[in-house]
Amino acid sequence: MSDKIRIGTRGSKLALWQAHHTQDRLSEAGIETELIIIKTQGDRIQHLSFDKMEGKGFFTKEIEDALLRNEIDVAVHSMKDLPTNSPEGLCITAVSYRENPADWLVIRKEKLDKAQDLWLPEKAVVGTSSARRKAQILDFRPDVEIKDIRGNVPTRLNKLREGQFDAILLAAAGMTRLKIEAEDLEILKFNPKEFIPAPAQGVLAWQTREEDKPTRRLLKHIHEKETAELTNIERKILNLLDGGCQMPLGAYCEKDPAGNYHVWAALADAWNAPLRRVQLSQSTKHQLAERVVEALHKS
Repeated sequence: MSDKIRIGTRGSKLALWQAHHTQDRLSEAGIETELIIIKTQGDRIQHLSFDKMEGKGFFTKEIEDALLRNEIDVAVHSMKDLPTNSPEGLCITAVSYRENPADWLVIRKEKLDKAQDLWLPEKAVVGTSSARRKAQILDFRPDVEIKDIRGNVPTRLNKLREGQFDAILLAAAGMTRLKIEAEDLEILKFNPKEFIPAPAQGVLAWQTREEDKPTRRLLKHIHEKETAELTNIERKILNLLDGGCQMPLGAYCEKDPAGNYHVWAALADAWNAPLRRVQLSQSTKHQLAERVVEALHKS
């Protein structure tokens, strides 16, 4: 390890926010860092939706490869983009606090159907490239037209304002972290127990080489154990289903003040297939993910 920890990140505004947040947290612990920008497959290929792209790790593989080549010391990822199995030699060493995990529907105000007390007019054009979001919005509103949208958060909002869509689906975490002003738009804030987010949505993951003990020790200064406990359950559901970020799966876990675990999950066989929902609670996390997966298969 060099004197400075080298942090690998994508170059989008949100990815850079995540990287700067990492730098700030490490700086608080007296640790010096530098950023290295890496372009991923998901950044390069903008004309395809995720369900049409091959493999897993669209936003992570190139950063992981740089980590394996010892070109960086820490990879910072949006945890929901990270495959559940790390490449050999790498591991998730720490995770961040969780920002609001919900999805938000951002609507052009002139498209609000206030007369019928509906949040969208019939056959509204809704933008998202996520199979999970497609499946869930169609479960609520089978009449809407789904249209793929790519690009970073500001780019997507610009496409909405230009009239290419009536509404788009975005993660609350991205809009919150970027402090995006959207007074000209209407935002419908979904409850994550009803419109269920991707596993670990709103959480950052810090990945290192397994053998790099010094860096792993330093990252323990910024690790959020309670976040890890809940996201491990969500990601285990994804792992048991052998899914990637293109799987139409939502999984969200909470822990109440009494220490009980509550999981909400939704799964479809394809983005345009019927959605299956389950909710399970138990006093321990033992076999909780397995029970959720079993219930999804039976529902």
